[in-house]
Amino acid sequence: MDASSLITPELIRQRRADNPKMRDRDLADALGVSEAALVAAHVGQSGPRRAWRIDPDPDRTMPAAEGFGDVMALTRNLSAVHEKVGRYGDYHPGKHAAMVLSEAIDLRIFPGHWRHGFLVETETEGGMRRSMQIFDGAGDAVHKIFLRDGSDLSAWQAAKSGLLIADQSEQIETEPRVALDGARRNPDKLDILRAEWRKMTDTHQFQRLVSKLKMNRLGAYRDAGAPFVRALAPEAVDTMLHAVRDAGIEIMVFVGNCGCIQIHTGRIDTLRPMGPWQNVMDPGFNLHLRRDHIAEVWAVEKPTQRGPAVSVEAFDADGQLILQAFGVGKDGRDSRVEWGRIVEALQGAQTETPA
Repeated sequence: MDASSLITPELIRQRRADNPKMRDRDLADALGVSEAALVAAHVGQSGPRRAWRIDPDPDRTMPAAEGFGDVMALTRNLSAVHEKVGRYGDYHPGKHAAMVLSEAIDLRIFPGHWRHGFLVETETEGGMRRSMQIFDGAGDAVHKIFLRDGSDLSAWQAAKSGLLIADQSEQIETEPRVALDGARRNPDKLDILRAEWRKMTDTHQFQRLVSKLKMNRLGAYRDAGAPFVRALAPEAVDTMLHAVRDAGIEIMVFVGNCGCIQIHTGRIDTLRPMGPWQNVMDPGFNLHLRRDHIAEVWAVEKPTQRGPAVSVEAFDADGQLILQAFGVGKDGRDSRVEWGRIVEALQGAQTETPA
């Protein structure tokens, strides 16, 4: 019998009550259950934490979120947490990929991974905390929306009635996590990779290229070599954040998981390291980055119709993408030249690229 099957909803609620300030992800890991199971245990309850199961389809949840007004959007992976304050809007549906393109909240959504949804109310010392939470098939968080002071509570109440599904049980069926896919390389296709790389006119063509060649992003970087990529030292990400802050330029910071990518476009003004974490703590944007999880960093250049797109991309020891950063080059705010100088000055890797 799976040990997690012995963890009942009652036990989960007791552990939650015993550890009211513990992050859901940490508590779920400590109990050996999914984070979605932790939330589901509070469905139908009347205590300090309450949850309702909702239809997770972004075609329904994103229009509902537009009514909330000012909120905090959160997307994370195991090594980075990306938080943006703003309003949802300009939703573009799509069967395989959807987008939110409002002024502050910029999302790329992959609906196939939006499998479980909840509305959650938690009584805290600072008052009621309300959130919409979406999880993938394994019960891992895909995207969360937290209401703020001034959010529209009538829209929240409408979501509580309009998005609910028939199944309001306190237990949830999840699937095993998909095995991690590290660097997938194909040296026999290296000449094709380099030739097709040179022909790109848009960065979005890259994923299709490497998939066609039976590679993935990290595998292609390890194979491609100069002038396409340069391996950087793991500490280069931290150096880059400081350099961007000091230069006062705007960049784009991407953090994502299987179901959602969240993007910040703007300056980085306040860095506050704490232990292994580096934290961007700006009024509309927070980034929490585990520097000790960074195993590989690559400076990458891809051709586009508007000139080269230069990025800094960090991966963990399992080959999973942690974050990407690009220079901003749109609407007359072209900081790509200064960004290129910053990237060029970053320290190269001191160890050989893994085989």
